[in-house]
Amino acid sequence: MPTVKIGPYTLPNSLVVAPMAGVTDRPFRLLCRRMGAGLAVSEMVIADSSLWHTRKSRLRLDHTGEPEPRSVQIAGGDADMLANAARMNAEHGAQIIDINMGCPAKKVCNKASGSALMKDEALVKEILHAVVAAVDVPVTLKMRTGWDRNNRNAVTIARMAEDAGIQALAVHGRTRADAYKGEAEYDTIAEVKAAVGIPVFANGDITSPGKAQDVLRHTGADGLLIGRAAQGQPWIFREILHFLKTGSHATPPALDEVERILLEHLGQLHGFYGHHMGVRIARKHVGWYLQSHDAGKQFRKRFNTLECATAQSDSIQQYFAALRNGEVFAA
Repeated sequence: MPTVKIGPYTLPNSLVVAPMAGVTDRPFRLLCRRMGAGLAVSEMVIADSSLWHTRKSRLRLDHTGEPEPRSVQIAGGDADMLANAARMNAEHGAQIIDINMGCPAKKVCNKASGSALMKDEALVKEILHAVVAAVDVPVTLKMRTGWDRNNRNAVTIARMAEDAGIQALAVHGRTRADAYKGEAEYDTIAEVKAAVGIPVFANGDITSPGKAQDVLRHTGADGLLIGRAAQGQPWIFREILHFLKTGSHATPPALDEVERILLEHLGQLHGFYGHHMGVRIARKHVGWYLQSHDAGKQFRKRFNTLECATAQSDSIQQYFAALRNGEVFAA
């Protein structure tokens, strides 16, 4: 894969953990970096700093122990507010500011932010220039192919972004109207790549090493953003890197390694969020890790009733011991 620079930062490789609300917290970002990702973008931080007083918001600003460069995504629909959010996040340790124009969630789009912004190109231009001018760190942009399939304006906005001083782009191969339905298309991403001189990252439905190679070839993109495919399998980054380098598939992680990674992840979640919150957040991650093992969801149903961090860890150890012994879990 080609070397990619974002401002002064040369990434170790061009596989990036896509920002995902409620997923790409600090424990997950650190884990994916250890599993081979070249960069991990934080979950979305709302631009209105008056809402940052909550514990959840404070945790999103915590980058302790993260390797450089630290990238934080901001979301909002007001240029001045976004500029202020960029400044404040840079003061808190963000080394790259990413602007969210890719989220299709109604609660985001209804407030004229996320991918809803793509419908108002004048506002997009104002936001891009305001945020770039507000900080000394590089600013990147994540967007979709357009508002709907009849209004794909990613190329227009990409050129606008480059003119404003945006340092890199990530393009999800769906429109805002598509949400996550159907299959991502990559022709528009190829058009964006051909239209600008800054790095372009392709995003959407990159679920395997072979698909990663196909998307890179089809789009000519400089790198890839991987989101949902990393949930429960953070080792996908090293598997893609291995395939792109050698042309062969890496050996899937053995049960012992999956157990070790999962227990480490649980421990990090419990430590980062505290007992009460950590136990609850751990449940969704365990569900993702065990999708291919616990097909009937019997174990997960019981796991989700546990209220103690120690009980969660003990339960995972018992589950993997049973798997190694060829036992099928029964509720």
